[in-house]
Amino acid sequence: MTELITDPAARGPVTVALVEDHQVVVDGVRSWFGAPSPVELVAQGPTIESVRGTDADVLLLDLNLNGTMVVDRVAELCAGGQRVIVFSEHEEPETVRAVLDAGASAFIGKGRATRDSCLETILEVAADRPSVTPPMAQAIATDEGPHRPQLSDKERAALLYWFQSMSKASVAARMGIKERTVRQYIDRARVKYAAAGRPAPTKEKLLICAIQDGLLQPDEVTVYTSLAARPDVL
Repeated sequence: MTELITDPAARGPVTVALVEDHQVVVDGVRSWFGAPSPVELVAQGPTIESVRGTDADVLLLDLNLNGTMVVDRVAELCAGGQRVIVFSEHEEPETVRAVLDAGASAFIGKGRATRDSCLETILEVAADRPSVTPPMAQAIATDEGPHRPQLSDKERAALLYWFQSMSKASVAARMGIKERTVRQYIDRARVKYAAAGRPAPTKEKLLICAIQDGLLQPDEVTVYTSLAARPDVL
C-alpha cells in the first residue's frame, strides 16, 4: 500500500483500481478521472482477482460481478489492508450496513453518484478521513435503535484497546491490521454517533457514549500494560 495521503495535489493523483464487469460503467468512471483530475484510474478488471496486487490507494468495488454478489469478499479485502469503496446499485440499507461492518471505508450508490461526489469520497478515503455518502446516512438512520449506533466487532475492539491507553499503532499491532485501519474504525464510530444525533468529537465523549450504550463495560476499560514491561512474562 502507498503512504497516507493528506495532500493529494502535492503527492500526485490518488490512484484507483476499479472492479466492474460492465464496460459502459468502466467508460463512465474513466471519463470522470480524465485529466485534469486529482484521481487516476490505474487498473480495471471484471473480477477481484484481475486487479489483485495492484498498488492502488483505493479499490472501487462493484458488488454484483458476473451475476454473483461479492459482499462476503469485502472483509477479506479490508483485512488485507485495502481501502475499499463499494460502488453499487444495491443501496438497500442492510447491504450498506453489511459492507460497512465488513470494513468498507465508504459506499457510493451508482444511481445518484456524480463525478464531483465520487471524487470527493475517493479523496476523503485515500486520506483516511471519514466519509458519509447518502446511502450510508440512510443506512445509519434506518438502523434499529438509531440512538444507539451499531458498532461492528472490529470497531468495538479497536475502541476498547484505544480506551485502554494504547496508541493507535499498538492497537494495530494487537489486532494485526494497519494503523490507518484503526483510525478508520474509530472515525467510523464517531460518524455513527454523529448521525444518531450524539456527536462524540473527543476520546472522553466517545468513551462515555460507548459505556452508556452498553457497548463497553466500565471494568473492560483498564490501563494497558505491555507484556514487554512485565518481568513475570517471558
